Amino acid sequence: MTAKTPKTAAIIVAAGEGKRMGGLDKVLAPLAGEPILLRAVRPFQASPLISQIVVVVSGEKEQACRRLLTGPLWSKVSEVCLGGQRRQDSVAAGLERIKDCDWVIIHDGARPLVTIDLIERGLAAAQETGAAIAAVPVTDTVKVAGEDDTVLGTPPRASLRAVQTPQVFRYDIIAPAYRKDGPAVTDDAALVERLGYKVKLYMGSYDNIKITTPRDLSLAEIIIREREG
Repeated sequence: MTAKTPKTAAIIVAAGEGKRMGGLDKVLAPLAGEPILLRAVRPFQASPLISQIVVVVSGEKEQACRRLLTGPLWSKVSEVCLGGQRRQDSVAAGLERIKDCDWVIIHDGARPLVTIDLIERGLAAAQETGAAIAAVPVTDTVKVAGEDDTVLGTPPRASLRAVQTPQVFRYDIIAPAYRKDGPAVTDDAALVERLGYKVKLYMGSYDNIKITTPRDLSLAEIIIREREG
């Protein structure tokens, strides 16, 4: 009897408000002639390890995103759905729409420079513990600040990582984590950590930037030009 091939779903979270973009829509803004959202989704569409994609957006972008992600080029996009007030509410909405999968990859729609290699290395890393997240070593010294902006401490830089997405989880780990109500978190792994699971860090990419300001958009343009030679 042959073993079942694991099925992997991707949730692309694109429901943020983009308040620091100076009036530009963060996921629909053009990047090297193409909307940021399409650049974030394309590597998941192209990876043979991904079987379905759910894109989570905010209400005012819903129709525009549906139009962008319709057609044979986006055959793996099973649904474009509305997110919630917090990021974790948006991920929860995406999880509700996933069908028949063993693994879930969660990725920020505002990280358009993700690669197939980064996605697939995350899946490989997650085999060890059931959870893995992309991260890069911190290059600056980090200070812990008090309420009065005085230094409380200096954690050793060698042990610090800046966390990115993709974040990869077994479905039977991430789904229960999102059913537990709790305070807001800034990444999916924090919910899994609360349940006592070990989360594997794997090497991300310094190019895998999150588009937060117009300056980030300019930097992403430079990175794309360098990639394309």
